[in-house]
Amino acid sequence: MNNRTGKLGLETGAPKIETPQLMNRIDERFARLAKEGRKGLVVYIGAGDPDLEATRQLALAFDGCGVDVLELGVPFSDPLADGLVNQLAAQRGLESGTTPPKVLETVAAIRKDSQIPIVLYIYFNLIHRWGVAEFIAAAAKAGVDGLLVLDLPPEESGTYEALMAAAGLCNIYLVAPTTPPERIASVVKRGRGFIYYVSREGVTGMQTTVADTIGARTAEIRSHTTLPVAVGFGISTPDQARAVAASADAVVVGSAIVNQIARLGKSPEMVPQVAQFVAALNAAVKE
Repeated sequence: MNNRTGKLGLETGAPKIETPQLMNRIDERFARLAKEGRKGLVVYIGAGDPDLEATRQLALAFDGCGVDVLELGVPFSDPLADGLVNQLAAQRGLESGTTPPKVLETVAAIRKDSQIPIVLYIYFNLIHRWGVAEFIAAAAKAGVDGLLVLDLPPEESGTYEALMAAAGLCNIYLVAPTTPPERIASVVKRGRGFIYYVSREGVTGMQTTVADTIGARTAEIRSHTTLPVAVGFGISTPDQARAVAASADAVVVGSAIVNQIARLGKSPEMVPQVAQFVAALNAAVKE
């Protein structure tokens, strides 16, 4: 075996392990959406914001109003890909005592009542500190369906991808507006579940308009893969979600929802009011 390692400590020259991957909840959900001719809604929230019981309740409420995939942001002290709204959510999550083991406990608790597909939005240092193989095994056991590791380049992901495939989890990769065509081809061939297209340059955050290049860029991504393409970053309203759904297989909304959670905090009205907003997003996407 080639023992070269990249700067993140993963083998870059490891042989690709061809492991049959069972269809998990993400695959099943997108297969169902395709059969029905409908678009998906992916919702992001920060785990532990304002606390993990609220996270559990929100997950169940989102499942009830038709959300197709739930992204749980695992709180991290240096969330470089995130704008202010999600940075503050991560801070509140850390202040509420949220840790990666507690996030997995919350996923397991959600699984007692829901089969909503769940992706962890996470930074690599948290996985590395736990142990890559050990973290992936624990995530699979808890009921996680996929990982979106913000700062792990696909070129340094050989061992990670093999471990993910063996566990039946989807390794989800990002494509940005600045990703050159040849790299798009390379990245999407390594992904599983869906491809996350970042619709604009910069960090997460609410925007007043959506990019006018989404249609062309999603078409380019589809020329290299049959995986669904989910589009996110900056989508804040039902009208914007509806517009993006015209080109995407799924729409990702995060900061606009996180902002409502921040505004309502621990109010008893937080979960129902946030769920009402998410239901409106879902209705727009499913039109």
